[in-house]
Amino acid sequence: MHFLPEEIDNYVVNHSQQEPSILKELGRETWQKVLNPRMLSGAFQGRVLSMISKLINPRSILEIGTYTGYSALCLAEGMQKNGILHTIDKNEELEELQYKYFQKSEYKDQIIQHVGNALDIIPTIEDKFDLVFIDADKSNYVNYFNLIIHKMNPGGVILSDNVLWSGKVVETLDPKDKDTKVLLEYNTLLNEDPRLETVLLPIRDGLTISRIK
Repeated sequence: MHFLPEEIDNYVVNHSQQEPSILKELGRETWQKVLNPRMLSGAFQGRVLSMISKLINPRSILEIGTYTGYSALCLAEGMQKNGILHTIDKNEELEELQYKYFQKSEYKDQIIQHVGNALDIIPTIEDKFDLVFIDADKSNYVNYFNLIIHKMNPGGVILSDNVLWSGKVVETLDPKDKDTKVLLEYNTLLNEDPRLETVLLPIRDGLTISRIK
């Protein structure tokens, strides 16, 4: 979903850093072999994730929603040399593809894959986090937040993807649309929780940056 006119969007992309070759390769393979390749973060958003991670320079990262591993590799670019990135996805069919590219990367010894329900896995991870990226099933965004908020280090950052949900957040709510209902609740929560400073960026389908005070 692009909210900018196509000409402006193309200009923005063309005047931003280009993705590394390993991510181009992963992107091509995702589009060739995986269902719903539009779920891929993509080159521009990937560079945004990389830049934010580099500015934070996190020691510990949690990603909820691995998909094929593109965004994990972007986030890893800013990680400290002794840092660890935990990434969780419930789709075991993607585990091999994720692993293939994690092993090709310079972060192969720093990325820990988890396969299963994130609501069950998160409480078992003992680390506290400097950076969290939430990009999984929208109906559980509030549940994910409630699990991770107490596992954040002071000054830590929570990134939340797809928070504009193709513009549905400003349309009349369909009572049967649980995802949009939860996202509306989630966006309000991030904006009003006194523990956070939040800004919602209209990048692609919406990316919120929330900093722990």
